[in-house]
Amino acid sequence: MEDLKSKGYYFVADVHLGLKTGNPVARERQFIAFLEGLDTHTAGLFLLGDIFDFWFEYKHVIPRGYTRVLGALAHVVDRGIPVHFFPGNHDLWTFGYLEQELGIQVHRNTLYIPLDGKYFLLGHGHRMGRYPFKNRVLHNMFHSRILQKLFSWLHPRWAFALAGKWSAFNRNKEFATYRFKGEKEPVYQYATHYGKPIDYCIVGHLHTSARCSLPGGGELIVLEDWLSVGHGTGAVRGEVGVFWGAKEGEVQVIKAAVMVHPD
Repeated sequence: MEDLKSKGYYFVADVHLGLKTGNPVARERQFIAFLEGLDTHTAGLFLLGDIFDFWFEYKHVIPRGYTRVLGALAHVVDRGIPVHFFPGNHDLWTFGYLEQELGIQVHRNTLYIPLDGKYFLLGHGHRMGRYPFKNRVLHNMFHSRILQKLFSWLHPRWAFALAGKWSAFNRNKEFATYRFKGEKEPVYQYATHYGKPIDYCIVGHLHTSARCSLPGGGELIVLEDWLSVGHGTGAVRGEVGVFWGAKEGEVQVIKAAVMVHPD
């Protein structure tokens, strides 16, 4: 009989691969080590947005610099482990490459899914709830098919350079630790009024670590990014959410540099 403890679902957000902040080389190596450390009995890997600091697909061009990560993701899929990708506000411009070349399942909206008897609401978080007006305007612009088409007319050299400078400027400017607002948080309100039973709502986006109970009895989990932990030249240790299945019945959040599955 299969040991249910080894049947794990894993949740990761905000690795921001490619961002020249902290220790980008160590961050990439740690993420690859995490992918390679997934046990073959892993039931699913959920990448909850902003895995890449910038991603934009042209018809015949994808961003440079993620070769080893893409290979590791392809290997995870080839081992029979389902990989689910949720576009964040930094890597939403995927138009088929991840699905067709790597076999990854892309979810462009929130996903409500039962996993071993528990109900999960999953997403990046940036469009879950009513954020300030300037944030909503910016996110709507990013999701505009017209603006995406106009951006694609730029030569990749200039488009990627522009995106990189913009991302680095915003991340360095906003690197102060975010203070979770609890019940006032838009994603908290979104989960509270979702209209379906939720055992766990798991998101990223806020670049902080938080857990709080929902009025309906479930729990909101915000995963910390892979930037704030180990910022600078130290070790990169991002947060990983792990659900061991019905036998354990709860989600653990661990700071795991490499190995995340139990012996």
